[in-house]
Amino acid sequence: MPTSTRYSTPAIWLHWLMALLIAGVFFVGLYLADLPMSMTRLKLFNYHKWAGVIVLVLAVLRLVWRLTHRPPADLPMPAWQRLAAHGMHHLLYALFFAVPLVGWAYSSAAGFPIVLFGVLPLPSFVAKNPELAQLIKPWHETLAWTMALLVVAHVGAALKHQFIDKDGLLDRMRPGRG
Repeated sequence: MPTSTRYSTPAIWLHWLMALLIAGVFFVGLYLADLPMSMTRLKLFNYHKWAGVIVLVLAVLRLVWRLTHRPPADLPMPAWQRLAAHGMHHLLYALFFAVPLVGWAYSSAAGFPIVLFGVLPLPSFVAKNPELAQLIKPWHETLAWTMALLVVAHVGAALKHQFIDKDGLLDRMRPGRG
């Protein structure tokens, strides 16, 4: 596949790194939500928060890269599919920021600061307020589930293009040489 039809190497690696990290942080969040209070739960909460901060940093890098580097041209497809694909990408980008920021706000409001890797304390996003924390918590969960559903739809659309349309869409984002 010619290089001009593929995403750039940094865009590809940011895509897959974020995909793996977001999947991991989502499943860790699901797992720890029902754990009884224990050192394991506290440790997993820290890992979950650290991963969320990393997702946020990678989202900034990815957005900067995307704004400064043109993606390859769209593949030929019906206008409604192009509109849906662009809409999906815009929503995913918004959620790359919203989910960790709302999680950070929840953690701050609950009075549990984020100390990145146990050594770098991050500023509180909001003041400690247990009532506010209880209002924010469902937003974090809802946004995370929304992102998970959009990711499933995104993967489904990519697989449809690969195996039904056979238009080479997955090759555009496949790591390695084109």
